[in-house]
Parts: sequence; structure tokens; C-alpha cells
Amino acid sequence: MTEINRAPWRTASYSVDNNNCVEVAPLPSSTGIRDTKDRGRGHLEISAASWGELLKEIKG
Repeated sequence: MTEINRAPWRTASYSVDNNNCVEVAPLPSSTGIRDTKDRGRGHLEISAASWGELLKEIKG
């Protein structure tokens, strides 16, 4: 859990306001994703490869 607390979380750049977006953070072996409006609820971790594929799909 300490790793998550120290992670450099950043808000998604496509957010119109900071209440309806996600935050991402690079972790040692994965990428962390969490809801900006409910940070204490937890996070999702996906592999770096999966994160790259997701971004490719989003960008089209």
C-alpha cells in the first residue's frame, strides 16, 4: 500500500472538470488507475503492455 500512496498520480488530460475523470500512476510493474472523485475506494492495476494497448485503442 505504501507504493500506491507514494505513486505520482496525475489526472487525465481530457477531463472537462476534475470531478468526472480518472487518475493514472506509473507503478514498478504496472499502471495504477483510480477514480478522481473517490480516491480512497481503491485502484485498478494493469500491466504496462495492456495500458499501451488501451491507449492505442482510445487514440484510434
